[in-house]
Order: sequence, then structure tokens, then C-alpha cells
Amino acid sequence: MTGTSETLRGDVLVRARDLRVHFPVRGTGLRRKRVGAVRAVDGVDLEVRRGETLGLVGESGCGKSTLGNALLRLVEPTGGTVEFDGTDVTALGKRELRALRRRAVMVFQDPYASLDPRTTVGQTVAEPLQVHGLHPGREARAARVAELLELVGMDPSVASRYPHEFSGGQRQRVGIARALAGEPDFVVCDEAIASLDVSVQAQVLNLLRRLQRQLGLTYLFVSHDLSAVRHVSDRIAVMYLGRVVEVGTAEQVSTDPQHPYTRALLSAVPVPDPVRERRRERIVLAGDVPSASAVPSGCRFRTRCPQVFEPCADVDPALQEVRGGQSAACHLHGVVGVGDRAAATR
Repeated sequence: MTGTSETLRGDVLVRARDLRVHFPVRGTGLRRKRVGAVRAVDGVDLEVRRGETLGLVGESGCGKSTLGNALLRLVEPTGGTVEFDGTDVTALGKRELRALRRRAVMVFQDPYASLDPRTTVGQTVAEPLQVHGLHPGREARAARVAELLELVGMDPSVASRYPHEFSGGQRQRVGIARALAGEPDFVVCDEAIASLDVSVQAQVLNLLRRLQRQLGLTYLFVSHDLSAVRHVSDRIAVMYLGRVVEVGTAEQVSTDPQHPYTRALLSAVPVPDPVRERRRERIVLAGDVPSASAVPSGCRFRTRCPQVFEPCADVDPALQEVRGGQSAACHLHGVVGVGDRAAATR
């Protein structure tokens, strides 16, 4: 899915500004008063450019999936805005939101749970056609379902069969066919390969690559697997504890990361060369990821950062450009002087 320089210069299809999704935490007792909030997404600024694949990576629980859901308004944002092709998604009513659902869709993580076991494959793929009034008539709809199944590499004859008759990879193909039924522009792939065998993962990634070229799709590819994200993405955004801490091209983030957290993630990716694997430096982060209901003051990564220094405890760093096309939220860049920066790396 790696794009060209023309793709990277393309206009913005999806834009989030100060996007927040907080889930209330309630105490015990009859009234169950609110005692706090889980800040799953906590002030995210993000852009997805038309025709690109933006990889979104981070540890489990960092807010990646919640962010993807919020962009489609599958969960309601607590604050901030989401724009899709210039339209404020957060201000849409039910009717307008239904129209948006045709253009912006999701491929879910678990192909076993995301398909209704009581409906056939054909009925599953045809459902978006019925909802959006596309290809009216039984024959026209059946023909479109057959086209969609062929598009994802399945024989149209399987339309009469049920999900339990298929493997995980085949079920995910059905899920992709269903997502494409409305002819969308934007697809959120939420851990779309995480539940699949390694060999099947490669097949699904190749399918997504082909469909993007063929249909001109824009992807947000959400995954905890940095090696997969690095392979398929034009740009990569790294999340930690509800915030995006680094954004850049796939090459920039992979070869010259500017945030200590990104460096730690990269050091954990296996290298398929025994000699290089033994010699390379590994960064082991201390402690556990803090709770999203009790976010540390200042920089939220400071409790685990090997380069923490004085400003980190008090000032929350903003995401700022470090070099052309690459941004990081870290006090090592631009906020402090060169001497302090050097002292922090010793």
C-alpha cells in the first residue's frame, strides 16, 4: 500500500482536531456517582490524506481502536471535531450520518464475531446495499453481491453459505466485501489481521493493497504490530496513552524515530537476520503503562522514558514539527536548549 510522493501531497480527507473520548468511571452504591473518567482519546490532532494509508500504532490500550471508532462516530466524541471531506461529522444528525456511513466504513478485528452467524454470506454483503438503496431489485442486488465476492477473491457460489463454514481469512474477506458494498472512500482497518494466521495475514494485506489501487481507497490501518504497519503505510502515527506522540512518513518513523517511545517500539521488532538481531540495541521500558483514568502530569510518557528530565513532569509537550513531514511530542525537540537536550541523552 506504500504510496507515491503525489499521494503524500494529496488533500486531506479526514481531519481530527483536539479529539477527545472519555468514558465515565462510576463508584459503587445505589446512585453510582461519577468518580472519574477513562481518557481513551485525549486531545488528538490527526490528518488522513486522500488516497494514502495512514498506519496507527501503539501498545494495547493506548486508544487506537477508540480513535478509529470516533472518526466514524461509532462512539460519540466527548470533545473536539472530526471533519470528513470538509463536513463536520460531530454535527451531523441521524439522516446525514447514515449517508456518511456509505462513504466511511470499518473492517473489524474479529472475523468470527463481526459476521452474523444466522445470515448467509450473500445476505451479509447485501445488507449495505439495502440500507443505502443501492442496486434495487433482487437480480441486480444478487449480481452486485457476486461482483463484490469476486473482488475479494471468493467464488460467488459461496453466497448461500453461512459464516461458520469458512476459515478466519475467508470470513475477513467477506467482511471486506461487506465494507466495500457502499463504494466507500475511507476504510478504517481496525486490527484487521490480528486474529489471523501469519500466512493468511500476508494474503489479506495483499488484498487490501490491490483494492486500494483498484478503487482509490483511503485507509486508516490500526495495529499494534509495527512491522506490519511499517510495511503497508505511507505515513505512520504513533499513539501512547490517548495521544499521538509522533507522525511521519513510514521511512522517517522506521529509520529515524524522533520520540523515545517510538524508538522503544522499533527496538522490539524482530530482525530476520541472526547476526544483526544479536548485535542491535534493545530498549526495555521500565514500569507499566499508566492507567488512562490517572494520566501522569506533564508528559504522559515520562514515567517510563529513559530520557526524562526536568520539564517533563510539569509541561505537557505539544506535537510539533521536527523536520519536514515529521512531528513529535517531546521536550527533546525545540522546547529546551541544546545543552539541556545533550544532558538528557547522557
